[in-house]
Amino acid sequence: MLQRVAERLRSARKVTVLTGAGISAESGVPTFRGQDGLWKKMKPEELASFDAFMSNPDRVWEWYQFRRDLMSKVVPNEGHRALASMEEKIHDFILITQNVDGLHHRAGSRKVLELHGNIMRNKCVQCERKTDEIQAFLPGQLPRCSCGGLLRPDVVWFGEMLPERELTESFQASRSCDLFLSVGTSALVHPAASLPVLAKNSGASVFEINTESTVISSVLDGIVTGKSGEILPKLLELA
Repeated sequence: MLQRVAERLRSARKVTVLTGAGISAESGVPTFRGQDGLWKKMKPEELASFDAFMSNPDRVWEWYQFRRDLMSKVVPNEGHRALASMEEKIHDFILITQNVDGLHHRAGSRKVLELHGNIMRNKCVQCERKTDEIQAFLPGQLPRCSCGGLLRPDVVWFGEMLPERELTESFQASRSCDLFLSVGTSALVHPAASLPVLAKNSGASVFEINTESTVISSVLDGIVTGKSGEILPKLLELA
């Protein structure tokens, strides 16, 4: 199957890749689902919603500061780096990610659409200005924007819409590609989970690279089972 994917990659003119928590789990980033998922330890609506933030911003910021500290200790793995190399070789390449850890950028990827935001950015709840200037949270000292408004992590919380530009460009990239790779994603979170099927219905060859099959595996062209950090470098070598 890997050889088959390599052949399609070799001839592809436009490639779209979707990544999920699986690729970052190999760097040591905790996943949200599965036996060790972050949501197994607490109720997500208590921490990852706008209402939760406004009712207890100190508690939510303490949680996100803990997560940022986790992220600062991990580094991109071979899977992240292989996708950055793939972008260099393919002119028309788009990487869509559900991850908020910023590891794709740190690996060297440039054409990245972050569907769920980036935990290392802040956004003002008042003027909506975004900033990469990280202000470390200290108990009793909530980060604030220059306008005076409260700053929050620039991530998509439960009940919020995905960023319009990123979502629109993700749909466009999925419709127009001739090869689509779904890497390390559970295919359970919509609308991202619909992108591989959209690509397939639009005429693309679509393959999964995952440690296990998903609910959409049967309608795609095939699955390469294993860790993306091992498979993606091999795929580049074969292509």
